[in-house]
This record gives sequence, structure tokens and C-alpha cells, in this order.
Amino acid sequence: MLFNSIEFVIFFILVTSLYFVLPHKYRWFLLLVASCYFYMAFVPVYILILFFTIVIDYFAGIWIEEAQGKKKKQFLVLSLVANIGVLAVFKYYNFLNDNLTFLLHGVGWENPIPYLSILLPIGLSFHTFQAMSYTIEVYRGHQKAERHFGIYSLYVMFYPQLVAGPIERPQNLLFQFRTEHKFDYERVVSGLRLMLWGLFKKLVIADRLAIYVNAAYGNPDEHTGITLAVATMFFAFQIYCDFSGYSDIAIGAARVMGYDLMKNFNRPYLSASISEFWSRWHISLSTWFKDYLYISMGGNRVPIPRWYFNLFFTFLISGLWHGANWTYIIWGALNGFYLVFALIRARYIDKHLDGKVPLPAWIKKTGNILMTFILICFSWIFFRAESVQDAFLIVKKIFTLNGPLFTDFTQMFYGLIGLAILMAREIKHEYFKNVSPLLEHRSPVVRYATYMVLIALILLIGVFDGSQFIYFQF
Repeated sequence: MLFNSIEFVIFFILVTSLYFVLPHKYRWFLLLVASCYFYMAFVPVYILILFFTIVIDYFAGIWIEEAQGKKKKQFLVLSLVANIGVLAVFKYYNFLNDNLTFLLHGVGWENPIPYLSILLPIGLSFHTFQAMSYTIEVYRGHQKAERHFGIYSLYVMFYPQLVAGPIERPQNLLFQFRTEHKFDYERVVSGLRLMLWGLFKKLVIADRLAIYVNAAYGNPDEHTGITLAVATMFFAFQIYCDFSGYSDIAIGAARVMGYDLMKNFNRPYLSASISEFWSRWHISLSTWFKDYLYISMGGNRVPIPRWYFNLFFTFLISGLWHGANWTYIIWGALNGFYLVFALIRARYIDKHLDGKVPLPAWIKKTGNILMTFILICFSWIFFRAESVQDAFLIVKKIFTLNGPLFTDFTQMFYGLIGLAILMAREIKHEYFKNVSPLLEHRSPVVRYATYMVLIALILLIGVFDGSQFIYFQF
């Protein structure tokens, strides 16, 4: 069930209304049933995969808490193997088999291992990582094992963030299912306002820009470097508005019922460095890799060469997490290289140049923001391209910047209207924090006029083709 569908609007109204009507002790059951229905609206049979990992992790959590010594670690390994095993089969099996076939073909051998005709379950990487965070936190002693099977199941399946996050931690979410949430008008309005803004980002910006991006990236042979450069910039905002729009709707829907989900985006394209960008982009995943992989490998508390390796390897795995394709691996490697190079530059170059370039601070920061955006856009080429060959062709054409610009004035004009509104809001929140934002303005007239303008723009220039959110494929 897509957030940008009439079915979800009906579902949300019914579930939320029932939620506040029912006594608190029955609400977890309502949300669990609703979440199962929500997930089964995609491919019903795949709920069995969730049930399998939920059962494994539920008992693993209890066994980890009760065990001592090596047994404790063995139960954690059991949980991790079950979760990673499901990911390996459904997400990476055919990718690994393809590469094995290529290698064997190079030496004249046939690959005897069969291919699997299976679809990737919606949002598999998201709820798998959320489940893994639970058993890891129980193992570390930061979270008590959940004895209520229904409550634990709801932790994994909570419908607002089930398919594409935010990837929650048990310390933040589990206790909230036991807390009674009374109807709060201000909180409900705040949640609905965030959902409206998320829909605007998805329908007016992301899906409108997607028309131009798909035309260019779907057939790069037929497009010029200038067109592909514009399409790449548009894709940067498309994926941002698509994914952050989903997060806004998820956080808003949960907030209406009284639940607080973690912030997932924080104006990333106003970052002045790659490191800052990754502290603002997909925060729930970035912090997941930091807490459970990067720090576990030693983080920066190791010799410098190992520190650089830890950082690079973490982003390499992050790329693989996003998809079973070499394009995602290259994308992850590029971002890992950016971060390592920035550390090397700061250590050996920047300290010698510090203070020798007499530029105003605002010019330096603006330049850093633009350079960061360009570097991120370059990496997005590999994220969006349909193959490595297409990605390198696009890079080659962009660096030539020859030929006329492909123009679809309607799509570009409507998309730019949305982008102008987005950037005005982002810049206001970043640099003019004392100015009251229109959506939360103290004046009811201004506030409701803003609601009406957003709704009118959604209805007039929004794209209602039922397009899936980009991160559903991960």
C-alpha cells in the first residue's frame, strides 16, 4: 500500500480513528493487524518471511538475555545469521550467481548453480536492520528482552516505518507501545502538517522531476552531456524529496497517534562537507552503520591506515546494502573515498593553507556547499544509472557538455516551482530560525492559507500515477 494512494488515505483514517476509540490495552493488537494488512497489500505471501525472522529474533533476544559467556554470543550469531541469510537469499543470491557465472565463463566452465525466480520483498533491508538492532542491543545490555510476542512483532512491523524506515532502535520505540497516548489536538495537527509536506515533496517535486530524469537516464545514448548534467541534478532532488517525503509521512502518521520516530533527514544539500552530508542524510541508516559496523571495527580508535579502511569499508557495505548491483557498490566506494580523502587533505594540506586564503567566511562556506553538492551529484550518477556501462557513458558525456539541452518545458517548469518552494523552506529553517515558518505560523490565516496553497499545488501539478517510492526496492 503506497502512501501516495487513495487506499492509504482510507486506511489511515480508519486505523487512526479506531486507535483512539479503543482502550489502550487493545491498541497494540489493532496496530499489529493493521500493519500486517498494510504489508500484505504488496505481496501477501512475503509476510511469512517477516514472521520467520520475528520468531527467530524474539526467542534469540530472550536467550541472549538469559545466557552467559559463549552461549550469549552464539544466540546473537544465530539471530544475525538468520537475518543476513534471508537478505542473502532474496537480495544477493542471483547477483552473486551472476558474478560467479561470469568468472567461470572466463575459464570455459559452466555454472551449475541454478538461478532463483524470486521477487525482492518490499523493504526487506529496512525491517531486517531494525530487527538486528534489537538483538544487538539486548546482547550489549542496552535493552531488556521483550517478553510480549505481540509487542515485539509490532516493533518490527509498525506500519508507518515498516517499508522504508526510519530504522528505529528498540530503546526509542518499544517502550512507546506500552505508553498510553491520549488524543492531543496540537500533536495531531503537527503530524498531519508533516504528512502534507511529505506528500508535496513526493507528488509535486520528486515525481515531476522523475519524468525528466527517467527520459534522460533511460536512454543516455540519445541525450547530450548538458541534458544528462541537468537530469543528474534533478535526480539529486528527486531522490531527496522521494525518500524524505516518505519519512515525513511516516513520522507524521506515527505522530498523529502519539509515537515519536527519529528524524531521518536534516537539509542535507546545505552541507558544507561530505562528512556533514552523511550526518544529515538518511540519518537512521548512517547511524546504524556507525554504531553496529564502523565502531565495532574499531572506528577511529585504531592506527590511521586502519581508520581509513574502517571508514571506506563501512561505505562500501552501505553501497551493497542499497542494492545487488555494481553501480551501488561503486557509489558506496565513491563516498568512502570522498571521506578518506577529506581526512588526508585535512591532515596534510588544509593545516598548511589555513589562514593563507583571505576570503570571507560566507564565501568559503558557500563554495564548500557547492563543491559538496557537485561531489554528491557525481556519486548519484552511479546510484541512478541502470548499469556500470551507462554510468561511465553519462560521466563521459557530462564532462564534454556538448549538444543542446533536452527541454520538456512543462515538466521542468512545474518541477522548478516545487524546488523553489523546497529551497525557500530549507534555507529559512537553516539560516533564519527566528522567522516563523508559514506552515507553523502563529497567524491562523497565514497557516491555513499555506495549507490551501500546498493542497492546490498537489492537486494541480502533482503526479498521480501511483509511482512507488524509490527506497521500496531496498
